[in-house]
Amino acid sequence: MFLNSSIQEALRQTSFQNIKNTNRKFFINILLIFIIALSFSCKSTPTNTEQPEDEVISEPKVELHLSRKLLDKGQLTANQLAEYFLSQRPDYDLIEIIHFAQIYIVEAAAENINSDVAFAQMCLETGYLRFGGLVQPDFHNYCGLGAMDAEHPGCIFEDEQTGIRAHIQHLQAYATTEDVELNNDLVDPRYSWVHKTKFIEDIDGLTGTWATDPNYAIKIDGILTRMEEMINQ
Repeated sequence: MFLNSSIQEALRQTSFQNIKNTNRKFFINILLIFIIALSFSCKSTPTNTEQPEDEVISEPKVELHLSRKLLDKGQLTANQLAEYFLSQRPDYDLIEIIHFAQIYIVEAAAENINSDVAFAQMCLETGYLRFGGLVQPDFHNYCGLGAMDAEHPGCIFEDEQTGIRAHIQHLQAYATTEDVELNNDLVDPRYSWVHKTKFIEDIDGLTGTWATDPNYAIKIDGILTRMEEMINQ
């Protein structure tokens, strides 16, 4: 009887111990699951800050507009002026026309003249340096300065830079009053006459003053417009 009681007590203790162990393992497992879940919930999910390609917002393109005023600063570079020139006369030498355009930019800047307008006027006056009228290529006269008839075919200058300078100075004479002095040495033989008789602000004023052609300013405006279209493509 005592033995049986002892055995029963041992079985009861063993069963109780097993239950305790089972409960402890269950509790530990639950605790581990909770800790793991908590650790994952604390991790920040990386945010994708990059917009999908189809949602990228690009800045609106600002189109270039060239000023028609004589005393505004030109905006086009020598390469851009040359690119436009070659679009109208592709047979011309690239390096030569870039150099030529750069002289226009430098000379125009010296006298605060719009180099875009001056270059466009040169294109009109010379037929993109084809000449063919009274003025001949070796005159280095790029604006028809002094060209009236066979007896007065136009002024002759010793080289490209002098001819371009005379063109710029003639525009400066139209666009300023007599109290505004030149920064470079005077090479335009008709400079003083213009100062006493003409004063304009933009290309519209060139019609009937620089040239008698009633469409003179319209033609220069057309060249400037084609320059704009080329840059804004």
